[in-house]
Amino acid sequence: MTNDKATKPMRPAPPREGRRAQPEWADGLKQLYDAVLDEPLPDSFADLIAKLDESGK
Repeated sequence: MTNDKATKPMRPAPPREGRRAQPEWADGLKQLYDAVLDEPLPDSFADLIAKLDESGK
């Protein structure tokens, strides 16, 4: 008995019409990324940036 999976190269699925093929997890990752971007900047981080800006003048 031969192992066909070991001898055949894997091919990506053909792209869907009008859209590039994406892995199944891509949409979830984009939603997570967008959610992180929508989070407000913590006050302590904003204070740190202000202090760095002042010291650079």
